[in-house]
Amino acid sequence: MTFAEKLDAAIQRNASLLCLGLDPNPEMLPIQSQESFAPLGQTLKDWLKTVVAQTQTLVCAYKPTLGFYLALGAEGLELLTAILSCIPDHIPVILDAKHSDLNTASQLSKTFFEQWRVDAVTVNPYAGQEGVTPFLLYPDRAVFVLTHTSNPSAEVIQSYPNAEMPLYLEVVKAVQSWGSPDQLGLEVGTTEPWVLRQVRAIAPERTILARSIWSDTTDLKAVLEAGLNSAGAGLLLPVPQDWLGEPRLDQRVQTLRQDINTLRDQLSQGPSTCDLWQPQRQQVLLNPNQALIVQLYDIGCLMFGSYVQASGAVFPYYIDLRQIISNPQLFHQVLEAYAVLTQPLQFDRIAGIPYGSLPTATGLSLKLNHPMIYPRKEVKAHGTRRLVEGQYESGETALVIDDVLITGKSVLEGIQKLESSGLKVTDIVVLIDHEGGVRAKMQVHGYQAHAVFTLSEISKTLYETQRITEAQYGAIAHT
Repeated sequence: MTFAEKLDAAIQRNASLLCLGLDPNPEMLPIQSQESFAPLGQTLKDWLKTVVAQTQTLVCAYKPTLGFYLALGAEGLELLTAILSCIPDHIPVILDAKHSDLNTASQLSKTFFEQWRVDAVTVNPYAGQEGVTPFLLYPDRAVFVLTHTSNPSAEVIQSYPNAEMPLYLEVVKAVQSWGSPDQLGLEVGTTEPWVLRQVRAIAPERTILARSIWSDTTDLKAVLEAGLNSAGAGLLLPVPQDWLGEPRLDQRVQTLRQDINTLRDQLSQGPSTCDLWQPQRQQVLLNPNQALIVQLYDIGCLMFGSYVQASGAVFPYYIDLRQIISNPQLFHQVLEAYAVLTQPLQFDRIAGIPYGSLPTATGLSLKLNHPMIYPRKEVKAHGTRRLVEGQYESGETALVIDDVLITGKSVLEGIQKLESSGLKVTDIVVLIDHEGGVRAKMQVHGYQAHAVFTLSEISKTLYETQRITEAQYGAIAHT
């Protein structure tokens, strides 16, 4: 079960959007625990176990802050292990680590996800994508990227250079390409609903982990209006930390849960008065392929306007997939999508069409444990003058890999070189099919083409997620 699936199940099971912090802060201990003669470690353990017992049917996630446990030294790590073990398996755990060190990310991801078995971790984005990627290599886990804090002195940094496009919103835009909506969420600390509204407008599909929302003037309805997505979900709200020392914590959490659910019902029944992102059509629940389309658009692989193609034709869109290889987590998803299409196919070698599909063919070769070859784009007049590079035997079947199927010319040229070298070709797998009858053309030549996406699927998804306008959608439909 993935983190997103586990979280959704917990939300439904407990009818709750509440996330509760499990921090061994001695200052938060109930009065009776402060008067205990037991060692501090045992007192903290007993207290936090009681907190879990009182709230496990009222919250959708727990969030221990790693720093509090580290502050207690070796005893603190033993305490963390004990607290993690008492959390029911069906409730996800988000480890609040705010990790930001590039050099230790790989090792810590193993500790967090394999040894401690937490479901998600918070990270700081300022080391760049490379600092977050090791955590995203676990497809069933997730990360929450810190985008905004409520600390007043942080405003000089996170609001730079101006109010129109502050740094924290640039962070939100940048991390969209790092991971899928199911695997990468956003942590937003603020007492101001308009901050949540700005983040939600840029990241409509992301789960927001809200922090520090409570103050004497908190307007819970305004927070929900600003932070919930168009389906009335996608927002995790914190239980006030100062409640953890109260004797009837469960009653207070239960009341807060009811208040939130009542307001959610009201918001879903009436027209919204806030500037929530709204699709031009009914919002779809993104499946993995649709989420991949959105990510490809967000990093600039799918562009819309007026573009002259290599053939001289003018299209209302342009596809440039070369950026994928610079985004390891996204590249991994692309390879997964290709791999799904290859499962029913029979082949001996993987043949990449140069030059655009060679990285993909290489990745698939490693993933599927099949040897790779490739037909040369230009045959050299010196050396071996080989048409096909790599080792192969005459009569073997090559699976042809390409990135985009537009006219089929480059694919057919590559296949001709493969077949003239004694190889057989029956199947072609591409990421995007421009349609227009090219697959039928391939079939006439005796080849079956398979595509992860068609152009119509791409345009429909981008239109429904408001990435492109109705005019752009219509222009693509008529090409």
